[in-house]
Amino acid sequence: MYPQLSPHAKTLYAKLTAFVDEECLPAEVVYERQHAELSSRWMIPEIIETLKGKARKLGLWNLFMMERDVYHSGLNMVEYAVLSEVMGRSFLAPEACNCNAPDTGNMEVLAKYGNARQQAQWLNPLMEGSIRSTFLMTEPGVASSDATNIATSFRREGDEYVVNGRKWWSSGAMDPRCQVALVLGKVDSPVTAAAPRHRQHSILIVPMATPGVKVLRALSVFGFDDAPHGHAEVELAEVRVPVSNLILGEGDGFKIAQGRLGPGRIHHCMRAIGLSERVLALATMRALTRRAFGKEIARQGAVQRDLAQCRISVDQARLLVLHAAWRMDTNKGAKGAQQEIAMIKVVAPSAGQQVVDTAIQIHGGMGVCQDTILARAFAYMRSLRIADGPDDVHMRTVARYELKKAMEGATGPAADAWYRSGGEFAKENGQSRL
Repeated sequence: MYPQLSPHAKTLYAKLTAFVDEECLPAEVVYERQHAELSSRWMIPEIIETLKGKARKLGLWNLFMMERDVYHSGLNMVEYAVLSEVMGRSFLAPEACNCNAPDTGNMEVLAKYGNARQQAQWLNPLMEGSIRSTFLMTEPGVASSDATNIATSFRREGDEYVVNGRKWWSSGAMDPRCQVALVLGKVDSPVTAAAPRHRQHSILIVPMATPGVKVLRALSVFGFDDAPHGHAEVELAEVRVPVSNLILGEGDGFKIAQGRLGPGRIHHCMRAIGLSERVLALATMRALTRRAFGKEIARQGAVQRDLAQCRISVDQARLLVLHAAWRMDTNKGAKGAQQEIAMIKVVAPSAGQQVVDTAIQIHGGMGVCQDTILARAFAYMRSLRIADGPDDVHMRTVARYELKKAMEGATGPAADAWYRSGGEFAKENGQSRL
């Protein structure tokens, strides 16, 4: 089912598969025990650093990076997608390989758009795995699925920006190793106010130790706090950072964010597929070993139908994600694969949620307690249908591309009526566009 991999990618695939099976999966029990013994849930179990050291020695480090020559993994997007599925089978593997969100996206931003000083100060330690980071975008006060609503302000005063706003779902901000945030906000100026709405936002580097940055609380996902990584609500009150902390330029925030989110959605979706495979394996083994009404439940027609649908959904999702990755490889990045990326963000988490729900049903009461990974996996899959844009927004994107293809060059009464209606399309120079 996988595409043709280069010899380099095949070697990494074999090493990574063995590392996940022999090191990461067995370490999950150790991780939970060590975490329970710590004095705070926001402390790091020792085993994670042990795994990071082993991964680095195996060359399984920063596999995602395709932007910077000195760190380039030698993989294309399709090849990294295949490896992401392997990492997705264990909750520990992405961090063990320094391929965990949100750090991967932040590192890609700094590698692609950061200047030499920004890279030396923040990218290098992130690539070394010695610090963690967060991305502050979503806000409790606005509907953040429309990112033009983001209201955090950047007020210019001399050689500084003064940042004010409140963010939440700031993944990784609870981690004691988190030292820096990339913050999306709007420069408070007449120039920004007059700019097109997708040119009004910018991204600033804000060290977490800066006065005025306050982590207000940890947010739970269906009761899971995801410690010690966590998701935080963060207040930014009169936070002063130098103008040199601006990434790229004023008004470039959306350009940067989209460059960050495109690859990230490939990573998320393939990890979700890897977790789906693990869950499906649990479901099939449970069905084969539990008896009800005189026979194994695997022999019940309803159970067979559910398992078959899970296999179909997972394989369909995988092929669609690999197609989106191929489109990125052959169309110069995420911009040339926007419709496909939107499609996978709908399909993969939904398929994963279906698989986990089926596995819970087959496990019965055991499926909703702490004795399996299923409850945590369900929380992850369901929340992934909101993270990085909800299903509805991505469905809108897919539909708009279809309408655009149909309307390109369209003429006649129907097309004229559409343009006159003031809908999504505008006609300029004989061409239609979104």
